[in-house]
Amino acid sequence: MRNDPLSLDEIVRCVNANAADYCALSDRIWTMPELAFEEHRSVAEQIAMLEREGFRITKNVGHIPTAFVAEYGKGGPIIGILGEFDALPDLAQVSGVTEYQPITKGAPGHGCGHNLLGAGSALAAVALKKALVGEAIAGTVRYYGCPAEEAGGGKTYMARAGAFDDLDAAFCWHPAVVNEVLNTVSNAALGARFHFKGRAAHAACDPHLGRSALDAVELMNVGVNYMREHMPSDARVHYSITNAGGEAPNVVQAYAESTYSVRSPSLPDAEHVLGRVRKIAEGAALMTETSVTMQIIGACSNVLPNMALQEAMFENMCRLGPPGFDEADYAFASSLRKTALTDEDVLATLTPHDVTLKDKIFHDALLPLAAREKLEFGSTDVGDVSWIVPTAQCYTACFAIGTPFHTWQLVTQGNLPAAHKGMVLAAKAMATTAADCLRNPEIIVRAKAELKERTGGRAYRCPIPPNVTPDDLRAKAT
Repeated sequence: MRNDPLSLDEIVRCVNANAADYCALSDRIWTMPELAFEEHRSVAEQIAMLEREGFRITKNVGHIPTAFVAEYGKGGPIIGILGEFDALPDLAQVSGVTEYQPITKGAPGHGCGHNLLGAGSALAAVALKKALVGEAIAGTVRYYGCPAEEAGGGKTYMARAGAFDDLDAAFCWHPAVVNEVLNTVSNAALGARFHFKGRAAHAACDPHLGRSALDAVELMNVGVNYMREHMPSDARVHYSITNAGGEAPNVVQAYAESTYSVRSPSLPDAEHVLGRVRKIAEGAALMTETSVTMQIIGACSNVLPNMALQEAMFENMCRLGPPGFDEADYAFASSLRKTALTDEDVLATLTPHDVTLKDKIFHDALLPLAAREKLEFGSTDVGDVSWIVPTAQCYTACFAIGTPFHTWQLVTQGNLPAAHKGMVLAAKAMATTAADCLRNPEIIVRAKAELKERTGGRAYRCPIPPNVTPDDLRAKAT
C-alpha cells in the first residue's frame, strides 16, 4: 500500500492548524442541542465555517431543511466524510461535573457526542481540502451534514434521494471510550407508529358503549412481550406509549398510539419481525373492537464493513498514536469514575471491545483490527451509505472508560479537552485515509470490488417507503 509519511505529516499539520476553530465549533453545538430534523442552528454554524473555507454548499438535500452537502474540488475520485449533529431528549447537563445537574429539566443534550462527530468530520474535510490544494491532487471532497441519526434516519432519506450515488469512498467516526477501526456489522432498524382508534364513552355510566384504544395499546404490548421468547436472539424490539389517550380516567380513550423500534442483523429479518409485531397489533385491535393503522416513521440498513478501507485506516491510526490525554484529563475522569460510574457501567461499555481495559481510566492505545466481523446491537443510518459506497468507520476515545452512552455522564464530558483530543485524532484518521484513496486509486478499486462481492451485486433498497417524509416522525393522527 502506498502511504507516504510526508503526506501523512501534511494532513496532520493541516488538522492541527485548524483544530482550535473546530473544537470551538463542537462546543457551540454542545450548547445548542437540537433534536432530530430540528438542527437549524447547528447546521448554520457548520455551513458558515465551511463557506469560509471555500466549500460549495447544497442545502435541503432530500428535501430535508437540515441536510446539506459541502463540496470542494472537481472530478474524481469523490470522497465523502459524514457528519452528524443531533441531540437526544431530556439530557441537558452542566459540563465538567460529577453529579447530575440538568441545565434545564426536560431539555435535550448531546448524550451521544454528535457535537464532536459533526465538527470532527468537518475538520477532516477541511484538512483534506487544504492538502488537495497544497499538493495539486485531483479529486473532490464532500462533507455531508446528516441530520437525525438518533431518530428518523437522516442518511436513509438522503440515500433515497441519491445523495451518495456518485461517491467512490465514504468515511465516518464516532466518539467512544476506545480507539478502534470498526469491523462490525450493526442491526438494521425499522421504526413504526401504531395508531389505535376506538370510541369514547362515559367510563362509569356507559362503559359498554366505549371501545378503548388504550386497552388495545396495552394488549399489543403484552402480545409483543410474549413474542420475545420466540424471535431470533439477535433481534431487538423496543417500544414507548406515545399517546395514552388523555388524562381523564372517566373517559374511555378513543385514541391511543405506541411507537416500536425493531432491530435485526439484516433488513429482511427486521422486516419479518416487524410483520409479526403488526399482526399482534391487529390482534389487539380485534380483541378490543378498535381499528389500527401502522405508519413507518424511520429506518436504517445494517452496516456493511469494508476491509480494504479499514486496513488503510488502521495503518494510519497505528502511526498517528493515541489522543494524548494529560494529568487534568485523568484527574476529572478519575473523579467521575469514582462517583458516577459503576463497575457494571465499565464492563458494559467494554464488552463489545476489550474487557481487559476495565482498570484503565482512558484508552491510551489502539485496539487490533478485528479479523472477524463483530455484531453491534445498536443501529446507525451509516448502514445505508455502506450499501451504496465502500465505507469505513473508526472510534476514538473521547470519554472516560465506563461512560454509558445516552446519559448525563457522557454529556458532562462532551465539551472537555479530553473529548477534543479524541475528536482531533478522528479527523486525522479520516483525512489521512481519504488522502491515501486519492493518491492510490487502487484502494478504491479493491474497496468497490469488496462491496460488490458482499452485496452480490444487489442494488441498494431504501427501507423507508417513498411516501414517508421526515415530517411523519413528529406527525400525530387525530
